[in-house]
Amino acid sequence: MQKILVKNPEFLKSLPSWKSPGLPPLPEICAAGRSNVGKSSLLNALVQRTGLAKTSSTPGRTQSIVVFKGELCREEVSLPFHLIDLPGYGYAKVSKSIREEWRPMMEGYFRGNRKLAACLALLDIRRKPSDEDLELMEMMAEHDLPVLPVVTKADKIPKTQRLKSLRDIASALGVEDHRDLWVVSAVERTGVDELMSELFDLVQAKAPTLTA
Repeated sequence: MQKILVKNPEFLKSLPSWKSPGLPPLPEICAAGRSNVGKSSLLNALVQRTGLAKTSSTPGRTQSIVVFKGELCREEVSLPFHLIDLPGYGYAKVSKSIREEWRPMMEGYFRGNRKLAACLALLDIRRKPSDEDLELMEMMAEHDLPVLPVVTKADKIPKTQRLKSLRDIASALGVEDHRDLWVVSAVERTGVDELMSELFDLVQAKAPTLTA
C-alpha cells in the first residue's frame, strides 16, 4: 500500500454555522462524534501534525465548525481538500441551549452539501453506540452521505477484547459485518494508513464532479 501524505495542512476558519462559508469548491472530509471520542487526536494523526486540531480538557466546549485545508498526496498526484471538524455531542456540563444548537448546526452543514467526499462517524471502541451516535448516523443516511464508521481508541482495550467490542458496535449500528468498521488508534497509528488510502480514493473520485 502506497503511503498517503497530507502536505501543507493549515487552519482556515472557525464558523458558528455553515451559512455562506466562503470556501472554494474543494472535496471535503468531515469528522463528527461524541465529545472525548478522540476526534482531535485522529485528525492530527491523519495529517501527521501534532496540535493542528486543538484538544480541550472541557468536553463540548468548542461548539463551532472548524475548517482546515491540505493536500492529499500519493506519488505525483496532489489533491487539495478541506477537512471539517464538526462539533462534538453528548456533553453534560454545558447549557441546554448549547446542546439544542447541535442538531441544527449539523443539519445546516449536511443539507445539500455536494462537496462531501467522506463523513467520518467516530465511535469509541470501549462503548456501545449511544442514542446520539445513532442519531448522527441516521442524519447522515437521511442526506445520503458517504459515511465511514470509524472506531477509535483501539489501543485502550486488550486485543483479546477487541473482536467482541467491534461485534457489539456493528450490531448496534445495524452493520452486518464488523470488518466494515474502520478501526484506528491515533496513538499506535493502527489503521490510520488504511483509512488515509480510502480517503484519498474518495477525494480523487469527488474532485472531478466539482469542476464539471
